[in-house]
Amino acid sequence: MTDPISDMLIRIKNAQRAGHETVLIPHSKFKQDIAKVLEKEGWVEKTEKRGRKIKKFLEIFLHGKDETKKVNEVKIISRPSRRLYAGHRDLRDFSSKRGLVIVSTPKGVMSGKEAYKAKLGGQLIAEIW
Repeated sequence: MTDPISDMLIRIKNAQRAGHETVLIPHSKFKQDIAKVLEKEGWVEKTEKRGRKIKKFLEIFLHGKDETKKVNEVKIISRPSRRLYAGHRDLRDFSSKRGLVIVSTPKGVMSGKEAYKAKLGGQLIAEIW
């Protein structure tokens, strides 16, 4: 059984490397929140929810070939078997890097920079650069 979050991020990375314009991912609310963070931070162009009832999926529109913010590497920090949490002070180390850290906080899914500014800690999901 694979981790659905890592599957989502790897699909985005592979689709960008292959030069695709969009990628389809099975829908869940958590995946949609992560996609919105990627959209807000400029890693993907836009996201849309498609389908009905149990056949819902996310369509993620990727940037063109000339865009500089592409997903080159993905590091999954928390896995289903091993959850990692960090306080807001620990997020300072992640926010100083050039990539993006996705954090699940009590106020929702957000980037590490947003969580640090809001003084919120939470579960570290993944690091993207």
